[in-house]
Amino acid sequence: MLLKQLSFRNVLTSSLLVFTVICHAQDSTQYSLRKKLVIGSNTIAYSALIIGLNNLWYKDYPTSAFHFHNDNKEWLQMDKVGHAFSCYNEGVAGIEMMKWAGYTQKQYSIIGGSYGFFIQSSVEVLDGFSAEWGASTGDVMANAIGAGLAISQSLGWDEQRIRLKYSFHHSPYAAYRPNVLGRSIPERILKDYNGQTYWLSGNINSFATNSKWPRWINLAIGYGADGMVGGNDNTFTRQGLSYDFTSAFKRSRQFYISPDIDFTRIQTKRKGIHSLLVIANCIKFPMPSLEYHTEKGIRGHWIMF
Repeated sequence: MLLKQLSFRNVLTSSLLVFTVICHAQDSTQYSLRKKLVIGSNTIAYSALIIGLNNLWYKDYPTSAFHFHNDNKEWLQMDKVGHAFSCYNEGVAGIEMMKWAGYTQKQYSIIGGSYGFFIQSSVEVLDGFSAEWGASTGDVMANAIGAGLAISQSLGWDEQRIRLKYSFHHSPYAAYRPNVLGRSIPERILKDYNGQTYWLSGNINSFATNSKWPRWINLAIGYGADGMVGGNDNTFTRQGLSYDFTSAFKRSRQFYISPDIDFTRIQTKRKGIHSLLVIANCIKFPMPSLEYHTEKGIRGHWIMF
């Protein structure tokens, strides 16, 4: 379930970001055609994703009556923060698509901002009818928080002043359970929660308009966790052998504060560069940071990835 959700979330988020770039690159002023393109392409994409996911994944497992599965304590809630991150950025991409298509502010804020929540809630429904898993109330709540952050800012400010971002650094824990946490760097970026950090990055100039800070400077608060080789604890079974890393690794939370960059506020007249900045803006820019680690206390990092 972990691999499925990570793969689906990241493919969907990447696809929406690319589609947003395509939208920014168009020069047509025929909004009716744009609306047809957005509605048609999203309908086809949604149908293909759900049908494909059902045929490639769920059909191999028995079905059951709709039920819930409580996984709220797993991975020190890093997967829940990941859900919020994905839904937020999918919502931002949805807002930009519908804004480009010519919808009103209320329409593109609510409908576009709900895009990720709608898609991922559909996945939760499929999980709910699978005997192997079950729908997760924690996932649904995290999805709603991410979508709500995108929608509320679009309705209130018609811009995103506070963004959910992601960063990754190497961790040693994946080597102990590579089938779950990843064998290669690309796999670990998606699957190793020990190396992931999620950030709330707020634009300083948006809230202090008379300040002398550059308009692209942000202040970010981050959350991460480490010492994890299992969802609920550090015990697992692999190929008939039992492993127990409970005493070897202390499951810990990490809290950060760091400056950041809002790439969308860097002015450029070249659409290609602007499009690249739009995509890059879901990634926290490496900067010095101050960390509070629940096991190791306060420590600083000259550069935090």
